[in-house]
Amino acid sequence: MIARLTLTDFRNHAALSLSPGGGFVVLTGENGAGKTNVLEAVSLLAPGRGLRRASLSAMARQEGAGGFGVAATVAGDVEVATGTLASAPERRIVRVQGATAAATTLPEWLTVLWLTPATDRLFVEPAGERRRFLDRLTLALSPGHAVHATRYEAAMRERNRLLADDRPADPSWLDALEARMVEHGAALDTARVATVTLLAERLANAPAGPFPRAGLALEGEAVEPDAFQRALALGRRRDAAAGRTLTGPHRADLAVTHLDKGQAAALASTGEQKALLLGIVLAHAELVAERTGRAPVLLLDEVAAHLDPVRRAALFDRLAGRGQTWMTGTEPGLFDAIGAEATRVALG
Repeated sequence: MIARLTLTDFRNHAALSLSPGGGFVVLTGENGAGKTNVLEAVSLLAPGRGLRRASLSAMARQEGAGGFGVAATVAGDVEVATGTLASAPERRIVRVQGATAAATTLPEWLTVLWLTPATDRLFVEPAGERRRFLDRLTLALSPGHAVHATRYEAAMRERNRLLADDRPADPSWLDALEARMVEHGAALDTARVATVTLLAERLANAPAGPFPRAGLALEGEAVEPDAFQRALALGRRRDAAAGRTLTGPHRADLAVTHLDKGQAAALASTGEQKALLLGIVLAHAELVAERTGRAPVLLLDEVAAHLDPVRRAALFDRLAGRGQTWMTGTEPGLFDAIGAEATRVALG
């Protein structure tokens, strides 16, 4: 959990300090008060670009000095911080206990998952959005996943650059880059398959309830190292013509079905899609807590307002006592059923 959160020149918050409890953290206020901005700050305590996937320079307060800071006390007494300097607004800095660290080390201290209104379109968006969603789920169960993803992407970008050059690329250098892609690509695929398998089994065995059961499957060619190495070597001319690598785990997709209706999630109603997403995230949070002994921090932006009273009550009941959950809403009354144990913050 996050015991203390401090924002400096982040979005609309010049200075904000919160000391939340270990259960529900409810942020309320009018539109524009900065509720989602707080969730975005928390999401930066994980690898990646946060829940909005915005540029770092866009996160700095417009009236500020040009940089921003997000600091938190997590895992008891570990101090974690991230942000930018005005002199380098697109260079992210991460510090753990005051020492500079890589963003890929953050999952050692905290696991963060989120749902936002934008996530509601997950099932109809391009495959890349579902792949990123799956990678966040996977990272919670396999903290090294971020390192493999970073190194795979770096090797692939360099290979693409060499293939696009007018000068013939050094075959030995391509061999080395492709070997790196095979190593880290196989690790990515293995971790994704494990996550999908565990989560799909849990969802399939769940009893019927207010959140429909989702069927999950990983689509795309399995990464068998020798076969992947050959495919990369044989596909150099094709990939050079295409301007990108056409085979590998970066083209995988997460297929989701509504189990009780036997149809693709993309064909479900908007309300059913939101309920399917919530069911996946709730089941995953429980799986993570069981497997790692540490419940993830959940960020649920404007979720309560779009649920009917039955599902809203079911959501609160299922989340109670299962770790720290940050929720936003314009109306405090949406969260009356939570009770007095929540940390309630009015912004604006």
